[in-house]
Amino acid sequence: MGLFSSDKPAEPSTPQPPNRSQRALCWEARDLYFGCLDKNNIIDPLKNEEEALKACGKESKRYEKDCAASWVKYFKQRRVMEKKKEEMINDLKKENAEKL
Repeated sequence: MGLFSSDKPAEPSTPQPPNRSQRALCWEARDLYFGCLDKNNIIDPLKNEEEALKACGKESKRYEKDCAASWVKYFKQRRVMEKKKEEMINDLKKENAEKL
């Protein structure tokens, strides 16, 4: 050991954001998973986790493998929000609501 050396391993570098190909893999896995949820009429995979895993377990594993955990949670929450938004718009159209 030298005078200025250390036994400590180097600090881990900060995580790098996903590159373009990694993002594309994530989005593809997300789309496959959400397609499976749609086929099985599951809107909220966070609230209906057991049902979602039973119906779309293979797709879920790939989605969670190919995407950052924070992205998985965000996209699941966004899915619910988008579905509610679509539902409200459809309800307004049925009531012949006028655009402002």
